[in-house]
Amino acid sequence: MLHIGAVLCLFDLAVYTQWVRQPVDTTASLRGLSVVNEKVIWTSGTGGTVIKTVDGGTTWKVMTVPAAEKLDFRDIEAFDSNTAYLLSIGNGESSRIYKTSDGGATWKLQFTNTDAKAFFDAIACWDRNNCIAMSDPVDEHFLLISTSNGGDSWQAIGSKQSPVVTYGETAFAASGTCLITQGKSNAFIVSGGARARVLRSPDRGITWSDVNPTFISGTSGSGIFSIAMFDAKKGVIVGGNYEKPKQNKWNLAFTRNGGVSWTSGKGLGGYRSGVAYIDKETIIAVGSSGSDISVDDGKTWRNLDSENYNSVQTKGKRAIWAVGAKGLIVKMK
Repeated sequence: MLHIGAVLCLFDLAVYTQWVRQPVDTTASLRGLSVVNEKVIWTSGTGGTVIKTVDGGTTWKVMTVPAAEKLDFRDIEAFDSNTAYLLSIGNGESSRIYKTSDGGATWKLQFTNTDAKAFFDAIACWDRNNCIAMSDPVDEHFLLISTSNGGDSWQAIGSKQSPVVTYGETAFAASGTCLITQGKSNAFIVSGGARARVLRSPDRGITWSDVNPTFISGTSGSGIFSIAMFDAKKGVIVGGNYEKPKQNKWNLAFTRNGGVSWTSGKGLGGYRSGVAYIDKETIIAVGSSGSDISVDDGKTWRNLDSENYNSVQTKGKRAIWAVGAKGLIVKMK
């Protein structure tokens, strides 16, 4: 039974939560987001754009990666105010990975895709040296690469160890969270299009198993767009149909056994491309038609607004951030 103080705290969070827009000088569409702590936040997007704050949003530095002005950086993984990986999407050589170790003063190009069939979607890291990145399916399997030396070299993972992909199945480079890591060795991929699935690996992408949750799919714009794991057992997936952003059926599911099985939920305001845990009971989800919050572990949801968001990340209740179209950066208060 909840203590009355805890109940009031949850009530306050649900009712008085609001997003505060940050005055950042950019019009880039932002999708990459990495919340390191309450002070350090990185985001990335179109036009080779990278943006960083080291004082919790009081000031922002807007950067353009040299010779990358035409690239769309859909994912960023940062570890402190100096160290971050960037992944750009696109066909062929447009899919790249960069890294900075000096806060964005310089960027090293670590990986350039040479497979004409590949289109990279996301990057995720277990720690600052061990990371994995993924492309849309190539030859009936998701194409995976990894590094164990901080990106000095990237090697292809035996992707044929992963389940065969259905024709028309894909991953969505919408928020950088169609691929995530958890713990010291777990990885998860979520897919959509012709088929919506959750793929999970216990050994850093070497072997995979899959499950088909009850979820919207069947069109090129529908499926699972984002996954978040609170711990090794507890997780949530969100998505929908980005071509019908207000459609709100079969776009939410939960796991309590590490992704072995998923239970459908309801209550989201529409298509959602990003989801994150604030704490054990509190979840935030965002998408192009707005954002929603749950303070009871996803049982009920409250719609917050109808802003055009792409991604959300958190580091506790004092570091909840979201980004979106036309340079949108917001902090929850």
